[in-house]
Amino acid sequence: MSEQSKPSAQAKTAHKAWLHQMETESHAKQVRFMDDIAARLKRPRQTEPPVQPFRGAPAFWHEFEWSAEQRIEEFTANFTSVGGHVVRLPDLEQTADWIARKARELGAAYIIRQNEPDLDALQLESALPEVRLSVWNTDPVEDWKARAAEADIGIVIADEAAAYTGSVAVLSSPEKGRAVSLLPTVLIILLPLERLRTRLGEILGRFDEVGREQLPAGIHFITGPSRSSDIENDLTIGVHGPGIVYTLLIG
Repeated sequence: MSEQSKPSAQAKTAHKAWLHQMETESHAKQVRFMDDIAARLKRPRQTEPPVQPFRGAPAFWHEFEWSAEQRIEEFTANFTSVGGHVVRLPDLEQTADWIARKARELGAAYIIRQNEPDLDALQLESALPEVRLSVWNTDPVEDWKARAAEADIGIVIADEAAAYTGSVAVLSSPEKGRAVSLLPTVLIILLPLERLRTRLGEILGRFDEVGREQLPAGIHFITGPSRSSDIENDLTIGVHGPGIVYTLLIG
């Protein structure tokens, strides 16, 4: 910048005064706005932050827990209330049979799944020889996000679930790419019953315990199919994720 193009001291002072004036006017508008809200509510305007005697959930909430059957009933009610589907199955063998029937019912041509031992045990390659099936991240040169986007069905296993909210937690890792649960048209989640908790706090507390350095790259809470609504409350299903979601309660 040349000497001629540099702002003069007078210009700097004028600019500083203008900024101060703008800040003063903005603060005055904020005060008037908050005073108007207080007047409409017919109560004095609060200018100091309220005292918060508690941090986190109260003690009684930490002690709140449902029985196994209650967890199953509440999870099923909450998950289905937002458009999801819940199926109770006794073991992995019948789970594999159910997935095979559902894949044929939906006319699925391509399935992608996580690279997990429990999913290996399903032996879907044998159950569905007519369907193309990929296992996440087994080929280092493959474009796995593109494969997940092409898939008719994605299959994952839940790490945790909360009955109170009807939410399933799926963690990401090199073997469990987040795209498997986010990009296919239909998502099937396997949820062993021993991973079904009562409260969301039971799940979140475990992440605090392991520490920041041990957290996975992604922690995804899935509560039914993808739901999006614009400012006019026009609800659309399946825009930002699978439009059909099944949770298979196993055990």
